[in-house]
Amino acid sequence: MDAQLDDEALENTLAESLADLVATDVAPADLVPGAKTVSEDEFVEVVGGALEAVGGTLLFKMCVENEGEAQHVAAASVGDGGNRQFLLLSLPTSGGALKVETTAKSTNPVAGIAAAYAGLMDAFQAAA
Repeated sequence: MDAQLDDEALENTLAESLADLVATDVAPADLVPGAKTVSEDEFVEVVGGALEAVGGTLLFKMCVENEGEAQHVAAASVGDGGNRQFLLLSLPTSGGALKVETTAKSTNPVAGIAAAYAGLMDAFQAAA
């Protein structure tokens, strides 16, 4: 993947890879709106597939309540060094569409943690 992709192109690429996963039934059926509660494992499976398609790396995942709704949230990075971009992927635990956005454009409170977490991991790797 070209490290110079702008935010919108990166979001669109991930959205397309997710649509492909759902269209080929690779994504769990529980991600379909109106289905049962989405487990953390199912969320990780879909996020992992989407990130693999764009060469991204999962930074962390958590389940939080945002605007009164429980949701799975994952932060990811794409690219290296100064070209690294941070993504936030979120999905209501009740199912529905996976939302993919760059942390720079996200209003989700978890978005601010992604870059700091990546910096911490970089420091740990350098020290190891």
